[in-house]
Amino acid sequence: MAVSYLKRETSPKQTIFNKEDWSSAYCNVEKELDNVQLKLVKGSIPEQISGTFYRNGPGRLERGGRWVHHPFDGDGMIAAFKFDNGKINLTNRFVRTKEWTEEEKSQKFLYRGVFGTQKEGGVLANAFDVRLKNIANTHVIKLGDDLLALWEASSPYSLNPNTLETKGLSNLKGVLKKGEAFSAHPRFDPGHHQSQRMVTFGVSTGPKSTIRLMEFSTEGENIGSLLSDRKDSFNGFAFLHDFAITPNWAIFLQNAISFNPLPFLLGQKGAAQCLASKSDGTPKFLLIPRDSGKFAGQPPKSVNAPKGFVFHHLNAWEDNEKINIESIFYDDFPSIGPEDNFREIDFDLLPEGILKRSEINPIENTFTCSTISNQCCEFAMVNPHFEGLKARFSWMATAEEKEGNGPLQAIKKIDLSNNKEISWSAAPRGFVSEPIFIPSQESKSEEDNGWVVALVWNSIRSGTDLIILDSKDLTEKAILEVPISIPHGLHGSWVEN
Repeated sequence: MAVSYLKRETSPKQTIFNKEDWSSAYCNVEKELDNVQLKLVKGSIPEQISGTFYRNGPGRLERGGRWVHHPFDGDGMIAAFKFDNGKINLTNRFVRTKEWTEEEKSQKFLYRGVFGTQKEGGVLANAFDVRLKNIANTHVIKLGDDLLALWEASSPYSLNPNTLETKGLSNLKGVLKKGEAFSAHPRFDPGHHQSQRMVTFGVSTGPKSTIRLMEFSTEGENIGSLLSDRKDSFNGFAFLHDFAITPNWAIFLQNAISFNPLPFLLGQKGAAQCLASKSDGTPKFLLIPRDSGKFAGQPPKSVNAPKGFVFHHLNAWEDNEKINIESIFYDDFPSIGPEDNFREIDFDLLPEGILKRSEINPIENTFTCSTISNQCCEFAMVNPHFEGLKARFSWMATAEEKEGNGPLQAIKKIDLSNNKEISWSAAPRGFVSEPIFIPSQESKSEEDNGWVVALVWNSIRSGTDLIILDSKDLTEKAILEVPISIPHGLHGSWVEN
């Protein structure tokens, strides 16, 4: 079953999307709003939804007529959509990082971007400038009284969760050293060991890489306090954006990738452009025992993993001694070279993300892998009450067509027990961002009971819409116009009132 969001204006023989429609979303966020009500254009907002949908992503992509080389180099902009009594109000703010403040004043790029954005002045001006600009643009989560804007190569920025005012860099009550890497992909344990907690990590890379695994309390008097902390070292360079958890394990996939820093040092490339897949390398699953689990204190395990490159995992769970993990695999590391224009990319030349399930046997050091869906997808999730458990349902953003690469234009729900699926489509002129699951009061026992929210770029009016779908059948509950244009973005979170 598929339902369409924007009326089709092309014939079935024409391409499913127009590249200019897709690239028109790349714009600067021009305004910061305070508690402005969204305009309802269709349906009604379920009054049971009470809380805030926070979303982070690049909001400044151009300065003084110069564009970033890659949208991931854009400055972080937080949007907070507050649901209350059948209405939604929006507050949005740029994260006032030190670098954003300096560049906003000068109206030009003063720092190099990890993904290839250069300062003015060519190679000589960029050579040997290895400063990393903390763009705070990847994720946003609430921990205690702080809203944290995350960027995985440095420390988080703390914001006021109501006004979004930037407080400054956070060391999480002294846990982090100055500038220490802190993942933009925490996982939230719903209570496998009597209490809810946030599990996260930081990586120190090199010929040997060290993973620091940390767990924080998310409830009670000690909310935000560090509960456990361990470090483990592994051979090889580790590019780790995401991981997964079970009650007993933190599971990482170490991609077979190399890093040649010389072009970065010489000012020719951004740091991420110096990454390359190793065709003769072997990816590894890195299995680290959680201090709250039954293998606490034991050494980590390393097991060979399937070929390919992984940014994101869906979920993981244990089946007796085996570990299952569902991940989105690319055939190769997708990169935009120094001469490429990100607004003109050819989707056919880039690998698509395919959802697969790996079963790991840590006793025998073996794995098997199977494909769940061949449709290009990203930003997959499960009901947060089932994080680390065998979940039956998943929701994700997908391309419109069933095979091949393409922009994300649909929301899909998969029954993971039989791979049956339904979808909601924004094609041909709408483009979706990461969907977020909002649990209902019944969602602990009825797994797919709740709602799915997502931002959609509506190219017909060159603006952003907020959609609310029923998580059971993906029928539209409401569509609202967002009073600012928000570019294609990254990650978000839901916080109940």
